[in-house]
Amino acid sequence: MSAALKYTLGRIGLFVAVLAGLWLVDMNVFLKLMLALAFSAALSFFLLRGWRDELAGEMADATERRRTEKERLRSALAGEDQDPTPTEGPQGPDTTR
Repeated sequence: MSAALKYTLGRIGLFVAVLAGLWLVDMNVFLKLMLALAFSAALSFFLLRGWRDELAGEMADATERRRTEKERLRSALAGEDQDPTPTEGPQGPDTTR
């Protein structure tokens, strides 16, 4: 399971759990939702630290892969990575025919 999915489901699960606990308290529904959002955010900061760090690591790896691929493509477009193919030889393709 991807780290993004784990973290997202963890956040949603914490929100639902806190909301279920607040549902028993007699107060406005909007206030219950706002308190559940605030409490679940605070709890996720401590309880989901490992999953959040895992997600950040995956995002950093993906960013580095994209950056490397972008640099490779730029250098290929600039002609810096062109290696002659074995059929072309040192002077290019054979055009004497």
